[in-house]
Amino acid sequence: MLRRQPSPEILVIGTLGVLFLVAHVSDQWIFHHFTFSGIYDPGWARMLRLAGYFPLWGIVALALALHDWVPRTLPTLRQASRRGLLLFWSAALGGIVAEALKLAFHRERPGLTDGLHVFRPWAERPFSTSQLGLPSSEAAVAFAAAAALARLFPEAGLLWYAVAVGCALTRVASGAHFMSDVVLAALVGYGVALILWRRRGSRPS
Repeated sequence: MLRRQPSPEILVIGTLGVLFLVAHVSDQWIFHHFTFSGIYDPGWARMLRLAGYFPLWGIVALALALHDWVPRTLPTLRQASRRGLLLFWSAALGGIVAEALKLAFHRERPGLTDGLHVFRPWAERPFSTSQLGLPSSEAAVAFAAAAALARLFPEAGLLWYAVAVGCALTRVASGAHFMSDVVLAALVGYGVALILWRRRGSRPS
């Protein structure tokens, strides 16, 4: 009897889960050896950070919808917007879920704690994500957008993920996030995009 192999999605999620555990135990060492205060001085680093800026993906999603809008075959923009909406909602929900998880975990950013894992008391600003870092919202947006684009344009999948990884690493190098913050964000972004992709595939054309 042939043993069924796990799907690629399960392998990715499992790998990210293991990486999160590894990152969690090495966060302090990474913070003290990988932080570079001038990381955003070069233009390429600022460009990578923009991958975590949701309005950018909103513009790209609109451009994709306009590209798909051919009045002769798809007379309304709404009919042509399925790919654009997948990208838009993947990036949006990736960021929203990350913000919600920040409120659940309440772990402070490493710059405030010299690289130690410190959790803000629940009674202190319970509904504010200011100075909370787990998971990184920008990295979650970047990975959600990358995962959606990798589904829509698989030939360039490695490129989309490379940009997301670059965004995540600059957030760690800046001292704004632990490595485990961005690994969990990658898991959040990938999971959100995967769920939306499967819902999209289950709907009639």
